[in-house]
Amino acid sequence: MSTAPTDESFPYRLVATDLDGTLLRSDGSVSARTRDALAAATAAGAAHLVVTGRAVPWTRHVLDDLGYRGLAVCGQGAQVYDAAEHRLLTSVTLDRQLAGVALAKIEAEVGPLFLAASRDGLDGEVLVGDGYAVTGTLPSAPLKDVSELWAAPLNKIYIQHPTLTDDELAEAARLAAGGFVSVAMAGEGIVELLPLGLSKATGLSLAARRLGVKAAATIAFGDMPNDLAMLAWAAHGVAMANAHEELKAVADEVTSSNDEDGIAVVLERLLPG
Repeated sequence: MSTAPTDESFPYRLVATDLDGTLLRSDGSVSARTRDALAAATAAGAAHLVVTGRAVPWTRHVLDDLGYRGLAVCGQGAQVYDAAEHRLLTSVTLDRQLAGVALAKIEAEVGPLFLAASRDGLDGEVLVGDGYAVTGTLPSAPLKDVSELWAAPLNKIYIQHPTLTDDELAEAARLAAGGFVSVAMAGEGIVELLPLGLSKATGLSLAARRLGVKAAATIAFGDMPNDLAMLAWAAHGVAMANAHEELKAVADEVTSSNDEDGIAVVLERLLPG
């Protein structure tokens, strides 16, 4: 991470924010204070870019509710989405053959897994197998047979284990199958298998290029280990007070929690006047 560029009005041209645990409060809302701070930053010349682990079908209703009209990076960096036009600009899919090998290797080490999967596309379903606990009330469809996983292109596969913690499962998955897939821990109960080499930084760099912005002009906010690459890519990386300790350890600063307007706290300090 490098030093922020000097600017008369606002020191960054891009403000990249994760959604869950970062921009969104625990109740799924965005506070008026945070909305105002982001509006002031954009008025000062910065673009706001949402960068989320959620695939587009689980993201676009949130963006619509926020009145968000810009680009968004979804699916842990796999998708660049134009929220104004409701159009998918780029999408990277999981190699299903490699994913099958990865699952077999992980289960050989830790035993049977509970599975879910996110299908590619604007309307791609999230399939949920028996035993898999979905966080919140996001829409999903039942996965009746594992063979259904491979019937259509996928963004990611979600895995859960009956006894291992999220951190333990993510580490075991990396050790067993890190040569076939990337592994992300994105929140409580959310361990994901992704296309090899994919991270939020992948999609962020693509979207930033479309906006004509470089890493040196970017500030990024996150809360989970899946935000590590994004914060490392940006000139200044900010972890929320509620963030995973692994992210706090490498962030340039730690701000208040998502429920205490942590994004606004930082932006207000940086804004002129």
